[in-house]
Amino acid sequence: MRLSWTQPEDLLPHALTAADLDGRDTADVRQRWITAGGAPEPVRSGASPEPAPDALRALARDLLTEIDRIPDPERLRTDEPEDLDAILANVAVPLLPQNSRADHADRVHGAWLGRAAGCLLGKPVEKLPLEGIRAIARATGNWPIHSYFTEVGLDPAIAAQYPWNRRSRPTSLAENIDGMPEDDDLNFPLIALDLLERKGRGLTTDDVAQAWLDLLPAGRVFTAERITYRNLLDGHDPATAGRIRNPFRDWIGAQIRTDLYGWTAPGDPLEAARLAFHDARLSHGRNGIYGAMFTAAAGAAAVTGAPIATVIAAGLAVVPPRSRYAKAVRRGLELAHGELGDDAAIDLLHEEFGHLHWVHVLNNAALLAFALARGAGDFERTITLAVSGGWDTDSVGATAGAIAGAATGARNLPPKWIEPLDDRLATSVPGFAGARFTALAIRTLEVSQ
Repeated sequence: MRLSWTQPEDLLPHALTAADLDGRDTADVRQRWITAGGAPEPVRSGASPEPAPDALRALARDLLTEIDRIPDPERLRTDEPEDLDAILANVAVPLLPQNSRADHADRVHGAWLGRAAGCLLGKPVEKLPLEGIRAIARATGNWPIHSYFTEVGLDPAIAAQYPWNRRSRPTSLAENIDGMPEDDDLNFPLIALDLLERKGRGLTTDDVAQAWLDLLPAGRVFTAERITYRNLLDGHDPATAGRIRNPFRDWIGAQIRTDLYGWTAPGDPLEAARLAFHDARLSHGRNGIYGAMFTAAAGAAAVTGAPIATVIAAGLAVVPPRSRYAKAVRRGLELAHGELGDDAAIDLLHEEFGHLHWVHVLNNAALLAFALARGAGDFERTITLAVSGGWDTDSVGATAGAIAGAATGARNLPPKWIEPLDDRLATSVPGFAGARFTALAIRTLEVSQ
């Protein structure tokens, strides 16, 4: 069996790419790797089809360690700090409305439902290229996207060219939906809820690490989380486990798991960002951390009923302004407010960010910002824009859905997106068997400040 996101020979090309994006000099390492017969480019799926010879695997492990030791450029350390105080220096959070307990309850419920619906919409087309999503949607009369995906009426030739996500197809096509199926985009908020219930608002990165080991099987984590999980099992301290031979620290994993911290801190984006930081730093760095802080802060604003523009501003307020993450968000906003149509704007995003892996945080952040701003609080428009933009469709769909769902409130969400969920969530996270979104919303309120 070839496990993705773990073999040294598969990680090394990703590490070279990540270092290049950071501006770290890897010319010597790259040459030694290629001369030895190593692949010059990363495998998109995370695992090459055949194992490398033992000598090449050993070299990859050594070179991963060498890359870890290459110093960061001064500009990177200045523009993209990893210390919480430096990240939040000179933060100016926008003024947010105060809402009643009842209104907060409805918006938290809307956030849970919105996260599920957006995730479910994106699940069957995860990993497909942009042209594949468009071809399937058009062939089934669902373009622009206005409903969950279906294979009814799908041309077999298109189905063969652009196969569904095989794990998601049985549970996430319109004709197969029976409640919300299990997904890591929902498992991680459950773990965050469990952490707040057990540890309170003083939770630490050590607490997050222990929760993973207690509640998550290794096969339920991917990319940076899988590397960190392995490093924890290897005895590394949680403070450093995410830094060791981990080329995915700027990917999307932390951004998908922290918006619940915002739902429990209504009107307090700084508190939400602080909690998100302690969670995200276990596995991610720099832009990976900023993505987690952005979504948590945006969630804290969304559950107050603030306008979407204010919600986005609250998220940006906790992100270093010269960071690549902030620039990606601002680019998404610029296109959202521009004159290009939806498809043309998304095409331009793919031109500008298409060099990044589909699980990277920056391309997905730009798309998230575009969908939120152009959706302007309209739930259906927001999640369909997020998913129609490609890349990590279920994760961006989930985050966009959570923010738009909170802004809309459960009572105002369109039934066609919510009724198929049947108020049910499948999960393997202990303590949440038979979970219902109504009950999760109540538990979330109980740990809110």
